[in-house]
Amino acid sequence: MDLGRRGLLVLGAAAVLAACASQEPSSQSWEDKAGEVRTDAVPLERRFPVFGRLSDAHWLGATLGSDSRISVPGPSDVRVVGVAQLREGEGALIVAARQSDFRPETPSQVPGRLAGFLPDGAKWVRSEAFDGEVTGEAYFGEFYLDPVSDSVYFDATDPTPATDAPGAAGGPPGPPLPAAGGHKTP
Repeated sequence: MDLGRRGLLVLGAAAVLAACASQEPSSQSWEDKAGEVRTDAVPLERRFPVFGRLSDAHWLGATLGSDSRISVPGPSDVRVVGVAQLREGEGALIVAARQSDFRPETPSQVPGRLAGFLPDGAKWVRSEAFDGEVTGEAYFGEFYLDPVSDSVYFDATDPTPATDAPGAAGGPPGPPLPAAGGHKTP
């Protein structure tokens, strides 16, 4: 029986599809991969220097898109989500300086393990222009401020250290972001 070129191509394609279908990606959620809630503020200060010194930080970080054997090797995206305390009065100063840009907006999809660390009765505001200022338009990030409690809630993917901060090129090495599930993160 001679299948010919076309027949061999069809069989080959079917074999590849069957192999891909048999490798189901992990059902592990982003939050599950994030590991323990972290409380160290230094990595956040290096990545979000506009906020200055932070305290009472509670955050999660995990590598995205590496939960399958069929993932393409290469640079990994890292998601960092959390809440931290700004210096007293800093939230109000940031909002007042850009008052027309900020609008009431509540963070959506707060990871369950972080919900208890959000301030009670927070009146969150957000500005897309301020998001761009924090990220330098270099990565995705949303930043919500509560000027009354001086809290910041952040959700960012691939936040990079500021160029003049420790850990940036030419500076002393900064601490790595969290290793989740055995994955090395930048």
